Amino acid sequence: MQGFLNLNKPFGWTSHDCVAKTRKLVRLKRVGHAGTLDPAATGVLPVALGKATRLLQYLPGEKAYKATIRLGVRTTTDDLQGDVIASQPCTGLSLEVVKSALQKFEGKIEQIPPLYSAIQVQGKRLYNLARKGEDVEVPARTVEVFKIEILDWREEEFPELDVAIACGVGTYIRAIARDLGVALQTGGTLAALTRTHSSGFDLTNSLTFTDIEAQLQAGRFQPIAPDAALQHLPSITLSATSALKWCQGQHVPVTANIVEILRVYDEDGRFLGIGQLRDDLLIPTMVFEGVA
Repeated sequence: MQGFLNLNKPFGWTSHDCVAKTRKLVRLKRVGHAGTLDPAATGVLPVALGKATRLLQYLPGEKAYKATIRLGVRTTTDDLQGDVIASQPCTGLSLEVVKSALQKFEGKIEQIPPLYSAIQVQGKRLYNLARKGEDVEVPARTVEVFKIEILDWREEEFPELDVAIACGVGTYIRAIARDLGVALQTGGTLAALTRTHSSGFDLTNSLTFTDIEAQLQAGRFQPIAPDAALQHLPSITLSATSALKWCQGQHVPVTANIVEILRVYDEDGRFLGIGQLRDDLLIPTMVFEGVA
């Protein structure tokens, strides 16, 4: 079995938990995932099965989320799973002021990841250092936020804002919630998060573990084709002779005006793997299927 699974990750599960559960369900050791989700987050978690794990690095990096931000509260983890550091009602806050502050978080921005995150500093995970109480300086990173759309605003003692966020790889929504609170001088934390799109997979056609178990019991579970998630990459088709040589690790001459990573197919439309074009030679980067 090989291909991808568009998993709708349940609340409270780590991404590692989801991989372990998938291994048991499909009875396959070789399982991996793209784009780690925090335990409190739900939604799209792309899971690779079998040899498709070798394709994870080639998936597109764009992601989208639906998030609820609670203002007036600060926590240790920048979400409601952490301890409350400060709490101050802010009933006088208007939506117009919030809209103006949100605009600063679109485009390429500098962002400091949350202390409780999987980012490595000096070879150690930040969440491990934070749990030990170690004082660590977390370096800022440049991330890109393509769009933030306000979905709902609830003007309460601790106002809540529902937003849709489209962003690039490495963006922490918890950090946006925290930094919005800083910009508004109210404090802010992430109250809920669902990933609606990740690496070419969408929430609308994701599967829960219940769905997967039902499909397996009915004998109709079918992974997503390995190349279906790679449609953002251009493709090239090789002749039978060139395909055989390429699958054997040889560089084959081709005529093309592109210099980038390509999906490689044979004349029968079979996905062979990933190649890179350089100086009119197609170089095997990852051979997925051999030619008989």
